[in-house]
Amino acid sequence: MITFSVAARDANSRARAGRVETPHGGFDTPAFMPVGTKAAVKTLQPAQLRETGTQIVLSNAYHLALRPGEELVARMGGLHKFMGWSGPILTDSGGYQVFSLAKLSKVTDAGVEFQSHLDGATVKLTPERALEIQRRLGADIVMPLDEPAPWPSTPEVAAAAVKRTSEWLERTVKARQEDGLFGIVQGGTHADLRRKSAEDVLRHDLPGVAIGGLSLGEPAETMVEMAGVVCDATPESKPRYLMGVGTPSDIVNAVLRGVDMFDCILPTRLGRNGWAFTSGGMIKIRNASFKEDDRPIDPACACAACKGFSRAYLRHCFAVEEILGLSMLSLHNITYYQSLMRRIRGAIAEGTLARLAKEEAERCPPLTGRR
Repeated sequence: MITFSVAARDANSRARAGRVETPHGGFDTPAFMPVGTKAAVKTLQPAQLRETGTQIVLSNAYHLALRPGEELVARMGGLHKFMGWSGPILTDSGGYQVFSLAKLSKVTDAGVEFQSHLDGATVKLTPERALEIQRRLGADIVMPLDEPAPWPSTPEVAAAAVKRTSEWLERTVKARQEDGLFGIVQGGTHADLRRKSAEDVLRHDLPGVAIGGLSLGEPAETMVEMAGVVCDATPESKPRYLMGVGTPSDIVNAVLRGVDMFDCILPTRLGRNGWAFTSGGMIKIRNASFKEDDRPIDPACACAACKGFSRAYLRHCFAVEEILGLSMLSLHNITYYQSLMRRIRGAIAEGTLARLAKEEAERCPPLTGRR
């Protein structure tokens, strides 16, 4: 059973702070979910994630079905036990791989046929199969198979993706046994199609609404605008999840429009490449200017990386390809994101969210490839 309650609202926007309850506990919203695509957030242990304030993580059903296989995960006691994470888990169905692995896939009304990127074997994914994988994994919140339209897309291409996504959702609902199924709204950057897709989703009265097919290369302003269109078209009683987003500024601006849940690879991917989010702006730890810098990554941060190591030492780790550097910057960046979510929830209650949005826009410049 998935439930959602609102505890506070921003008087000047559609932002709200609340809580989602799942079979494995609850999480506060607005929430950020670190991405553990293959049942692991790269370089980080579950205990470290909990220390950052993480309450829910995301994994990918398509990748886990390939390796190690959902049947093995089920035999090992389910995804929570398998990966050592006792809190809520959301699984993506593999719909994003329709976009990201387009050269290796063929989409028909029946489903998607992939050529495995591991061994070239044919992998067939239907709406029913995607749901069954997630059922065997034991996820708390599951996503239906959907078809994102690439950016840019003509109205005709986006409309066809909306139609197929709606038909696949119908089939998923018929096969549904659990209460954790969200519907996914598609429609590209076309507001009328977004509203049509939202209507299709709401007919099924599912416990939540996901906003897919964004953060695919479109301008950040367009992404936030389309998320707002969906929020305006969906009831206040359901949590809204913007898939694959984004920068701190993206997140705050989407919260202002009514979004409650986010996931993105940015904090860990950037961390592994030597970039850190700080209260004074982004820094690249590899830079020569940090060679003898004895300060922490961010003096305002209390994470293990900032309490334990200097910028000079972490730069050294990257220079000698020591994995500790990747791990510590990833840990720090997720800590930054979770601190941001706490500040967002506090700003909603205090009525200062617009000011926070301006501050984050100044700290973090726009980035492309937000997923």
